[in-house]
Amino acid sequence: MTTTGTTTGTTTGTTTDAADERLRRWRMVLGGDSADGTGRTLTGQDAAMDGALTALYGGGGGGGNGTGTSRKSGGNRSAGLGASAPSVARWLGDIRTYFPSSVVQVMQRDAIQRLGLSALLLEPEMLEAVEADVHLVGTLLSLNKAMPETTKETARAVVRKVVADIEKRLATRTRATLTGALDRSARISRPRHRDIDWDRTIRANLKNYLPEYGTIVPERLIGYGRASQSVKKEVVLCIDQSGSMAASVVYASVFGAVLASMRSISTRLVVFDTAVVDLTDQLDDPVDVLFGTQLGGGTDINRALAYCQSRITRPADTVVVLISDLYEGGIRNEMLKRVAAMRASGTQFVALLALSDEGAPAYDRDHAAALAALGAPAFACTPDLFPEVMAAAIEKRPLPIPDTA
Repeated sequence: MTTTGTTTGTTTGTTTDAADERLRRWRMVLGGDSADGTGRTLTGQDAAMDGALTALYGGGGGGGNGTGTSRKSGGNRSAGLGASAPSVARWLGDIRTYFPSSVVQVMQRDAIQRLGLSALLLEPEMLEAVEADVHLVGTLLSLNKAMPETTKETARAVVRKVVADIEKRLATRTRATLTGALDRSARISRPRHRDIDWDRTIRANLKNYLPEYGTIVPERLIGYGRASQSVKKEVVLCIDQSGSMAASVVYASVFGAVLASMRSISTRLVVFDTAVVDLTDQLDDPVDVLFGTQLGGGTDINRALAYCQSRITRPADTVVVLISDLYEGGIRNEMLKRVAAMRASGTQFVALLALSDEGAPAYDRDHAAALAALGAPAFACTPDLFPEVMAAAIEKRPLPIPDTA
């Protein structure tokens, strides 16, 4: 009986704790309006977290606006950060205290979009308080022209930190993957002795094994081209710098710098809206590249591709990567003719709807279908997949298109 009583008591206590936790979470989500139905009062850290959430998503002071609209849906609630830089700085400190980095980044993004706090990012003190990520970099780049000199160095430091983190995560794998692809693309069938790839040669000649001699007759030799410092491939990154492509611009600039550091690849980086800007000379520093962009404006893909096409000198050894949502403001048929002409000349053409971790982007489906009909399927690509896509393009094999495409 004692055992049963103890078990029952423990089970009841656990059930009560779970119900209480669910009620607490619902209270945090619903925001404490009179109609939220929880009747729960928050104290301590929960109250502080609730205050930070209310400042961004809630109805300000008191018990809210009485609409019963949850934070999740937004509704008619107004937020309570105001336009005061000190109060925003305190709020930024609070959310970094109470929430993990990934949540902080989302809340910062929402604050900029919902409350129009972009102008406050022009203040150095504010930039020092934010959690830096790719989206913040995109916002800073869009404000670049309006940024006072006193803020620019702080902004560059923020951008440089994000770029360094991305490069640290992706550079080594990118170089290794592309070096392998370049070596494979340079294999020759009549190599000199020192250039023979013995592993692949043995596997290719296993059928010629002579058991009585315990050896293989290497009828077919496989080897690498002689090592040289000459350029083996040319890569042209053509990047749409419209506002919706901010994250793609950041990642593409980092990859451009990584590719430019490889002696066997000649890399050109071109950004465009209705005008075309060649930033190749700045590729040694992706931060300079990013501050050379101007996010926003229209889109003329045809003009950008015309420029890229004019710079191709070795079509069979060139890969053109167009990163765009394909919303063309220029001449559609001319754009498609240029893609067809590049492919007919032997140029590998890759169309990426996005180079980011954002998921499925918005894009012009008609243009995507037209490119697919030309043998250049357009798809979104994560930064982690990009090295594999480039390796496939260099080796002229089918691209590893994600299933979601």
